[in-house]
Amino acid sequence: MKKIMILGASILQLPAIKKAKEMGLEVVVVDMNPDAVGFQTEGIEKEIISTIDIPEIVKAAKRHSIDGIMTLATDMPMRAVAAVAREMNLIGISADTAVKATNKAEMRKALKKAGVPIPVFYKVSTKEEYLEAVGKIKEAGYRCIIKPADNSGSRGINLLKDYDSETVEKAYNYSKESSRSGDLMVEEYMEGPEVSVETLSVNGVCHVIQITDKLTTDAPYFVEMGHSQPSGHTEEIKKQIAEVAIAANHAIGISNGPSHTEIKITKDGPKVVELGARLGGDNITTYLTPLSTGVDMVESCIRIALGETADLEPKFHKASAIRYFRVEQGFIRDIRGLEEARKIPGVKQIYVVHGIGEKMNGIKSSGDRSGFVIAQADTAEKAVEICEKALDLIEIEME
Repeated sequence: MKKIMILGASILQLPAIKKAKEMGLEVVVVDMNPDAVGFQTEGIEKEIISTIDIPEIVKAAKRHSIDGIMTLATDMPMRAVAAVAREMNLIGISADTAVKATNKAEMRKALKKAGVPIPVFYKVSTKEEYLEAVGKIKEAGYRCIIKPADNSGSRGINLLKDYDSETVEKAYNYSKESSRSGDLMVEEYMEGPEVSVETLSVNGVCHVIQITDKLTTDAPYFVEMGHSQPSGHTEEIKKQIAEVAIAANHAIGISNGPSHTEIKITKDGPKVVELGARLGGDNITTYLTPLSTGVDMVESCIRIALGETADLEPKFHKASAIRYFRVEQGFIRDIRGLEEARKIPGVKQIYVVHGIGEKMNGIKSSGDRSGFVIAQADTAEKAVEICEKALDLIEIEME
């Protein structure tokens, strides 16, 4: 029986843990939190190690004699995946690709070198460099967005509403708090709708499985509040999006495994926001893509990691959508209407992330969303409509 190691035991990795068990595999799960939800799955082997503690993960992988390693929907363990793949001669990304996929500055450099369309950007480490970069973006006539060079989940992102010194100073402090290394990215803010591209690569061939339309909150935080598939853009635009995503995958060196590429459709054409060498989070690859295409991306990922053949052919052409609960600041006093909402035809899942008694601080990053509705229909518009209908029935009382 083959053995797979999954890095992370949070709600994000749970679909991979369950799928691997379903496939009859031996499953080793790694997380520093002994109470992580994934550890409650029966029949797994647990390793209580931080998913970024590379030496300990390599030791554990050798001790368990694993046949494959992966993570789902989170960037930080990617370097550990690469280290284990190298040490044990398993399928996975290289250390170089792991750096390019998790450090926004290195990613931008690799994409620029390969001629992949990206925004104007500067990597800065000091306040002086930061102020100089902001000045250059202003001179070029663009709006300016600041983000940590090494974080995900919309943490630390800020769009300058103007170039006043107070605004510039505040954005610097906000992004700096979320940067692990202290490095920031100062970029041209790309105007236009955003999509993500869900791909799986096998032996150097990058297969586009689906293109997802995104709904985000406005400035300054840009938190994703909904997704729908397939994309409603024209066939010509979708072709351009796919070409840019494939070029981006080749530029950072992904030859086997998944990627989630975020792209803005600007007046100059599609440009890459960023790329992760892992499956997309936010239920995109775990629920939405299987509901719209019939392709099981999680199972495919596991098979690719084990060196097996993955079935990447679409089984049907339907549509799916997710919408997150709209919750203000305060304590959640009550949640009503969940059962009625679940009865709406087309609703596939309703999940409460933050429940009664929990304190909400407004939507500043993806961790601040309190729950979601997922629907399937014949068109993306219809799937979104079903989600909205369900949200209208769900009452969240705050105090």
